[in-house]
Amino acid sequence: MVKAVINLPNGAEVSIDGTIEEVQSLLEYYGHQKGDIQLKAVKAKKRSSKYAKTETKLEKITTDDSVDVAKIVNLVKNCDEAEAIELQILDRASQVDRVLLSLFIVHEHLGNSFGLSTGDISHITRDLGVPISQPNASRTLTGTASKYVMADGVRKKGIKLTYKLSRRGVTYMKGVIGGTNNEK
Repeated sequence: MVKAVINLPNGAEVSIDGTIEEVQSLLEYYGHQKGDIQLKAVKAKKRSSKYAKTETKLEKITTDDSVDVAKIVNLVKNCDEAEAIELQILDRASQVDRVLLSLFIVHEHLGNSFGLSTGDISHITRDLGVPISQPNASRTLTGTASKYVMADGVRKKGIKLTYKLSRRGVTYMKGVIGGTNNEK
């Protein structure tokens, strides 16, 4: 197996694993002449079985269905409680409430049919105009907000967890949106 690194005329670098013939046929298929692109063949390193298992786990993670972030953002902006959400959560500085908001929307408006990862939560808050980075969302979910959420597993490095709102979290968020919650 050969790894080909292709430097495109616009400066982009593309890596392809395969034989030289496969790479050349791929380039010809997309209409590039042999002189247009420089090929540099590099032998791929053979990985031990320990790394092969890790790569298999990561492939499973990346092949999961992605969450429709735009749908969740639109639900936040257009649901019946949109004004109360804006007033009680988005206009205030509570990171816990902002992190839990997307989980609450999935629970209430999408039937709690799937969980959200910290990356999904980060994308949703960014699209809502109140960005929370992925590490901060993770820290919040495992710290202050841990009593309001349930994870689908145990935290381990390299493993993607999804979170759902617990019964206690639903009660908390309804109180926050209604403006009656004093618990922090």
